[in-house]
Amino acid sequence: MDDALPPTTPPRHGSRDFRDVLTARTSRRNIVLGATIAAAHLALAPGAAALARPAGRRLRAAFRPVPASAADRVVVPAGHRTAVLAPWGAPLLPDGPRWRPDGGGSAADQARQIGSHHSGLRYLPLAGGAGGDRHGMLVIHHESVDPVLLHHREPGGGRAVTAARVAKGLAAQGVTAIEVRRGRDGTWHPVGSPRDARLTGTTPVVFSGPLATGHPALESTAEPVGTLSNSGHGATPWGTHLVCEENANGWFGTDDPRWRPTATERRYGLGALDHGHGWHRADPRFDLARSPGEPHRFGWIVEVDPLALDGRTPVKRTALGRFNHSAAAVGETGDGRVTVHSGDDQDGGYLYRFVGDRPWRRERAGGRSPLDHGVLQVARFDEDGTGRWLPLVHGRATLTAAYGWRDQADVVLRAREAADALGATRMDRPQQIVVDPRTGEVFAALANSAGGFGGDAGSRDANPYGHIIRMHDDPDGGTGLRWDVFVLGGDPAHDPSVRLGPSSAFGSPKGLHLDPAGVLWISTGVSPHSQHLAERGHENLGNNALLAADPATGEIRRFLTAPRGAEVTGVSSTPDGRTLFVNIQHPGSATAAWGAPTPTDPQAVSSWPDHRPDGRPRSATITVRRDDGGVVGG
Repeated sequence: MDDALPPTTPPRHGSRDFRDVLTARTSRRNIVLGATIAAAHLALAPGAAALARPAGRRLRAAFRPVPASAADRVVVPAGHRTAVLAPWGAPLLPDGPRWRPDGGGSAADQARQIGSHHSGLRYLPLAGGAGGDRHGMLVIHHESVDPVLLHHREPGGGRAVTAARVAKGLAAQGVTAIEVRRGRDGTWHPVGSPRDARLTGTTPVVFSGPLATGHPALESTAEPVGTLSNSGHGATPWGTHLVCEENANGWFGTDDPRWRPTATERRYGLGALDHGHGWHRADPRFDLARSPGEPHRFGWIVEVDPLALDGRTPVKRTALGRFNHSAAAVGETGDGRVTVHSGDDQDGGYLYRFVGDRPWRRERAGGRSPLDHGVLQVARFDEDGTGRWLPLVHGRATLTAAYGWRDQADVVLRAREAADALGATRMDRPQQIVVDPRTGEVFAALANSAGGFGGDAGSRDANPYGHIIRMHDDPDGGTGLRWDVFVLGGDPAHDPSVRLGPSSAFGSPKGLHLDPAGVLWISTGVSPHSQHLAERGHENLGNNALLAADPATGEIRRFLTAPRGAEVTGVSSTPDGRTLFVNIQHPGSATAAWGAPTPTDPQAVSSWPDHRPDGRPRSATITVRRDDGGVVGG
């Protein structure tokens, strides 16, 4: 989503900013800070243990990087081709409601169509061996809506708030699952399967863990609950799928002049003005004064069955904590306990990890969810390249009744405040995280930061370009970790500490995907308010992009560029690596460089992917394949 969301400001409580840690670490080598953060990817501090890395390899030689672009189309290297597979508004099933280029259609129509603002993305093979390379399920997450583009061209232009428009906005979010197959000509198509299904903002869900269904903190004026602002994803070893709820706080507001936010509401970014959506004026569940418990029902990780999306009730797993989940990277400890890494997408947000109590197979055999029983932790980074996972457990450290913590349900509900109390390390907008099962390396994308996080104003530089860190956790599930910076984003023309060239420079890394060959795909989400602007240091970076990185050598090349106003979000691959699925999110959104869509001119910024005179831009999942059918990028 757009970077220009109001930040929430964590109190100090002894916490350190990651930039402080990084500065102290690199100062031993007399590395001078640039306009963003120190170039810690050049070397570790003296005495720090280097992270174990596999033997070096190079990216596939035939892949020539594409230049930065301002074009209103998807650009890929020569010898590759793209096709639109699953655009917003396409009917879920062959007999479903058709896409209306004029923005018409009801909430009921949208609930039977592919949702908007494509974000998380996962391909699941539906057959073994080569069959899984050409037949599978796509699970697509939908993060938000653009009211101007969502609704019909009429007076008010989608900006007037009505119950019908709120309902359509709820129907456009959630999750889409569609069965797809590759034809003999290499083109992928939806099958039109009984497995095809939608989750939306009104789908019935249940809660488990410390805050189970029926807990007083979850009381609200509305049922069913649904799921909103769905961003990153995860895959469990027992076959389920994890859905992240990210910036759901932006849908809430109030016009009640008597309402005053509590400390917890402020900490979770809740305010009377919401983020400009105004849903509270048409639906009381989004009115903070009338439904104070409703925000507590969002900001969780939701477990679903991807092959029976509308056949089994989704479960919000509250033991994983409540915050703006940007990822749900699942791994295992050496003794078979499940781990889930996640980040809190806010300026100064934390990195979290959940570790199961017992091996997940034993939990499942005993009829218990491995995601309901374990310890939620938050990361503290130290300047010697090590760190520690701090347990967010009621009764430990300062998380006691004497300090105002009632029980474990209170801890996970107010996970941000619990992390504040333990002095965790504030990060630069944590985004997606991946765990390499071959090496145990954990990569975490950090999008950017305005700096300061509310304290010592002006004492730290901003980080407008972001970076990616690499970590190793203790293999036995212990609390230790080691870390370094894999790559510092940015433009060397504005920051001499950046070690990227014209074919690899990027900003605001948000998405990460490890393909079957071990290539790390980096997707970017520079704000439309910064793209192409010299005054923001982005004139050389072009549209948002997808880059391929070699985790062993650090080599990076730009592979794909997106249309105007769009972000590149979710990426997934077939097992043979011959098809890459890529999500293009919100093309045509309001930009500083090209203007903004209006009810009478929805294509003011972009007309992708349809490019029809009477249409409007729309998010979509695309496929990328080589012309000769070989491995993508080869």
